[in-house]
Amino acid sequence: MPDVRGPLDLSLLRTFLAVHRAGSFTGGARVLGLSQPTVTTQIRALERRLGRTLFERLPRGVAATPVADDLAVRVAAPLDALAEVTEPDRFGVDPPAEPVHLAGPADILCTLVLPALVPLIERGVLLRIATGLTDDLLEGLRAGRHDLVLATIRPRGRTLAAVPLMDEEFVLVAAPVWARRVDPARIAAEGPAALRGIPLVSYAEDLPIARRYWRHVFGTRLTERAAITVPDLRGVLAAVVAGAGLTVLPRYLCAAELATGALVPLLTPDDPPINTGFLVRRAGAAQHPHLGLVEQRLIRAARGW
Repeated sequence: MPDVRGPLDLSLLRTFLAVHRAGSFTGGARVLGLSQPTVTTQIRALERRLGRTLFERLPRGVAATPVADDLAVRVAAPLDALAEVTEPDRFGVDPPAEPVHLAGPADILCTLVLPALVPLIERGVLLRIATGLTDDLLEGLRAGRHDLVLATIRPRGRTLAAVPLMDEEFVLVAAPVWARRVDPARIAAEGPAALRGIPLVSYAEDLPIARRYWRHVFGTRLTERAAITVPDLRGVLAAVVAGAGLTVLPRYLCAAELATGALVPLLTPDDPPINTGFLVRRAGAAQHPHLGLVEQRLIRAARGW
C-alpha cells in the first residue's frame, strides 16, 4: 500500500527528476552530488510513497515507466522554477553557457542545419554536434547524451517529444553519361526493368532509401545489390556525380547538381516518396539556456527547406 501521509518531500522529487533526465541512478547521483546508494534509497522511498514503480533496471541505466514519464512532465517546470529562486549563482553573475548537444544524420546536419545555426554563435551559443543513425541517436537522447535530435522517424512513447520539421522528397538520379542510355518514358512504362545494367549506389547494404522508392513508385520489391555503399549520403552523391551509377537521394541534397546538370532525374513521378523529419527532445527535460534559441532557429529555417 502507498504511504500517503503528508506532502511529498521535495528532495525526493528532485532526485527523481535528476534520475529521469540522466537515464540512470549513477548519472542522477553525479548531477546532485550524492552517492548512488543515497539516490537509490530516495527513489525507493518515493516509489513506496506513490505505491507505483517509477524505473525498471536495465543492463545499462534505467527505463522510466509511464508513471514516471507523467510525473516528470508534472514536476519538471515547478522544480526548475524553484531552483532558479533557491539556487542563484552565489557570485551574482550568470554562469558560463553550456553547449547545446545536437545530433542527427550527417548529411542533414552538414547541408542544412549547421549553416542555419551559424548566426547563433555570435549570440554566445555553443554547439556540440554528433552524427549517426536515428535509432541510436534517440537512445542517446533518452540517456541524456543529446539535447536535441533530428530524427527521420517519429519516436514512440511519451518519453520524447517530437515536432515535424521538414519533408524530404526522394529523387531517382544518375549522371548524364548514364541518363543518356535510358529513356524516362521507358522507365515509366517498364519500371525497374528499364534500369537493368546501371550500377546502384547506396549508403547501406540493405538499400533503405532505394527500397522505399521502388516500393512506392514502382510497386515492386528491389532485388538489386549495391555496386557501392558509402555510409554518408554526401559520399553517395559524389560517387554518382562521378558516374558510378544511379541512386535515390533527398532533393535538398542534390538540388545544386540537378540545377547544373551534373545529375539528371531519371523519373518524375506524380507522387514521389516523401519522408518527414522530426526535431526531438526529452519530455520534461530541463530548459537549457540556449536550447530554445536553437529550436526556434531550426523551425524557422526549415520552412525554406
